[in-house]
Amino acid sequence: MDTRWSEALLSTRLAQLCSHLVVALVALVGIGGATRVMEAGLACPDWPLCYGSLLPGGRMNMQVFLEWFHRLDAFVVGVALLVLCSISIWQRRQLPRWLPWLSGAALLLVMVQGGLGALTVLALLPSAVVTAHLATALLLVALLSATSQQLLGLQAPAPTSGSPRLWMVLAAISLIAVLGQCLVGGLMASQWAAKDCLSAGIGCQWLNAHRHLGSIAAGAVGVQAVLALQRGLHPVVRALSVSAVVLVLLQLGLGLSSWHWQLQAPLLTVAHQVVASLLVAVLAAGLSREVAHG
Repeated sequence: MDTRWSEALLSTRLAQLCSHLVVALVALVGIGGATRVMEAGLACPDWPLCYGSLLPGGRMNMQVFLEWFHRLDAFVVGVALLVLCSISIWQRRQLPRWLPWLSGAALLLVMVQGGLGALTVLALLPSAVVTAHLATALLLVALLSATSQQLLGLQAPAPTSGSPRLWMVLAAISLIAVLGQCLVGGLMASQWAAKDCLSAGIGCQWLNAHRHLGSIAAGAVGVQAVLALQRGLHPVVRALSVSAVVLVLLQLGLGLSSWHWQLQAPLLTVAHQVVASLLVAVLAAGLSREVAHG
């Protein structure tokens, strides 16, 4: 009995750690978005230090602070992932067999993320590298959100009926479409294509692709939310599915507002990116929680 209790407690604590890491990663995406819109990507011209210092107090301004804090948040995430991986290996007999592999994959991803961050600075913000940097962050959000729900699902009773395959397919399509839309949005942003489209009518193909993928993602999220309300899905999955719809509506409102203000409202642009990463987290969590009970 004591062993089972300790296993449950350990799984719960690691699930909480994963949840906190998701929050930190969403914040990291938001700070990265703010760094881009403030054109602060090269505010610290060297890497990993900033002006050769851990804390460039004498050169600190808003742009330097954003880039410096972005790196600090990434460092904290990396340390926390190292702790997660170490514990999952050390206590592997009390944990699911898949956890050391997933935590190891997350640690590898954050190392790739750090390398891409360095290359972003040293190669002077190439569009492909900036987009890959964002993609890696979103994959980490999805992976850790899914891991958290898998661990929490171990302690929850399974539903009486099986998981509807159609819902799981739609949930996977929703997640893939949202990730694709984020990548197109990242490419569009890193090339300033939206501003070029508004001012000179060039580069509009990126904006159109972003909209089309958004329509597919919104439709899939809406349908899977309707299906999630039927009997057989875990209440947490239903709540996450409805939350995804709310986030899609919020995302649509932020996108239209940014367009109305001709992309001249940085807070709207950053919020648009933060909500996108939250949507990735919620979709991955719902899909993973239902898989855990499937």
